[in-house]
Amino acid sequence: MSYPGHYASSLEDPEAFWLAEAAKLAWFEAPSQALSKHASGEQRWFADGELNLSYLALDAHVADGRGEQTALIYDSPVTQVQQKFSYRELLEQVANFAGVLRAQGIRKGDRVVIYMPMIPQAAIAMLACARLGAVHSVVFGGFAAHELAIRIDDAKPAIVVTASCGIEVSKILAYKPLVDAAIEQANYKPRTVIVYQRDIKPAELDKAYDLNWQQEMEGAEPADCVAMAGTDPLYVLYTSGTTGKPKGVVRDSGGYAVALNYSMRVVYGLKPGDVMFTASDVGWVVGHSYIVYGPLIYGATSVLYEGKPVKTPDAGAFWRVCEEHKVTALFAAPTAFRALKKEDPKGEMVKRHNLTSLKRIFMAGERLDPPTYEWTRQVTGKPVFDHWWQTETGWAVCANPVGITEYPVKPGSATLPLAGYDIRILRANGSEADVGEQGDIAIKLPLPPGCLYTIWGNHERFQQGYFNEHPGYYTSGDGGYKDDDGYVFIMGRTDDVINVAGHRLSTGEMEEVIAQHRAVAECAVIGIADELKGQVPVALVITRDDNTVGEQQLQQELVELVRSDIGAVASLKVVHLVSRLPKTRSGKILRKLLRQIADADETGGDISIPSTIDDPACVEELKQVLQQRPLSA
Repeated sequence: MSYPGHYASSLEDPEAFWLAEAAKLAWFEAPSQALSKHASGEQRWFADGELNLSYLALDAHVADGRGEQTALIYDSPVTQVQQKFSYRELLEQVANFAGVLRAQGIRKGDRVVIYMPMIPQAAIAMLACARLGAVHSVVFGGFAAHELAIRIDDAKPAIVVTASCGIEVSKILAYKPLVDAAIEQANYKPRTVIVYQRDIKPAELDKAYDLNWQQEMEGAEPADCVAMAGTDPLYVLYTSGTTGKPKGVVRDSGGYAVALNYSMRVVYGLKPGDVMFTASDVGWVVGHSYIVYGPLIYGATSVLYEGKPVKTPDAGAFWRVCEEHKVTALFAAPTAFRALKKEDPKGEMVKRHNLTSLKRIFMAGERLDPPTYEWTRQVTGKPVFDHWWQTETGWAVCANPVGITEYPVKPGSATLPLAGYDIRILRANGSEADVGEQGDIAIKLPLPPGCLYTIWGNHERFQQGYFNEHPGYYTSGDGGYKDDDGYVFIMGRTDDVINVAGHRLSTGEMEEVIAQHRAVAECAVIGIADELKGQVPVALVITRDDNTVGEQQLQQELVELVRSDIGAVASLKVVHLVSRLPKTRSGKILRKLLRQIADADETGGDISIPSTIDDPACVEELKQVLQQRPLSA
């Protein structure tokens, strides 16, 4: 079936469509119904089915005679260590650590916080929790103690699993003191902390609640899988919220497994046994879905990479991994490729590696600007695909369905809605926008399998945050439009639309124009308060390492470029060249923080630096440039 028919059937008969997809998995008890009403009133997936995601990811493959296939490749340029686990070996490690957790009293429904660097033990801990039916909550290793404490108080874990340290580009970060400080600050006290000791910096285990991972594993009794209902929670993953308090997105077991298995085939065009290199972190949804659960459930090989796109050791790191491990699909955020473009603008590092095995490159996490798309495609010679999804959805909402029908790429577009996602572009009054008209990107209910079904401990926040603005729809918080072919263009968060003298303008469009300039490596455009026009745009630009254009000339050229492509109405007159932009650890530019910095004088100076920021030191530099006045002169 071609993709139009495939997609139509998912909307016209979701019951039959998703039951057929569910049948591709090894359930303990196959579901008889796909979609049903939960007691809370929400629609839920596969409520009468029973399964276990650790079983799907490991035991099922061993039982099928594929136990010797490589499941996980650990590649760490920061420690110069590589390690491969077959499905059988990974199963043994996971079953034994599940036994450790069980010996500490962990049972179905208990919570476990995992605060780990990108090492195999992070994935082992996640899968061990899934094996027992415990709800894991992975917190990005290195988060400040205060932020970890907030998550401990919200999730109320019985156990925290951590490592003695993580390794940044230029330093070793001790984790155990951060965990101890978080527990001291938290009102809720976990009863046990299990510490994986890394040789590079072991931790002092001097608390009554401390246990040594390696010692506990020595005498561990392996644990079997616990049967989970399709609607039972698998994990809680915290994402930033508008109130400043993180939201605990809750993912179910059955719908998530079905959606991930489906996406590996349709979105990424992979076959069991292919190698997927997702350059993310298990602290983010991308790491959950496409480092751990998706590839392993599907029977692929997953690369777990402890390093950066650059400086570990250089801009050739990704390509080295692809060559050495015969990677089939590479997936990373656009910001990673912009970093590569900045340090290796001509793609010289790419030419040093044999990328014959690499079939496709995927990007998500933020809008893929056309210049980054074009650069990546040109220097690699590989097809490049944007796709759009969120922590809340767990897998792609829009993508090029290469596993069924590969469509021509339109730079700037995430291509087409995927199965079960009935995307509508809505005006503020709830009416549907015309073709080409920007509006709120919303999804007509019901959401397909794999999406969140509540916020941990706060179902009212779940309802208010996603469904109240446009009743009958999930409101994504992103804005965009559809073209004549039904392609979806994501232009950024709806609060990135600015109003200049009565004209609503997308800062994403301006960024797209600026990024086309040969000297620009990365940019961000924000709207700031202006007495005359209400708001005016200001551009922050990082130049490429090989840039030879003078600062004043570049500023003038960028202003003229926006004026030429968008028009004088854009009123871009201020361009600042900066060395850094504030980003989350997953690479998203923190535009809300930039606006706060710029408007600090107007708001009384309150600047809320989010816990997700990767480099807090950059704020001081940005204060110097963004708080200059007058800005619209």
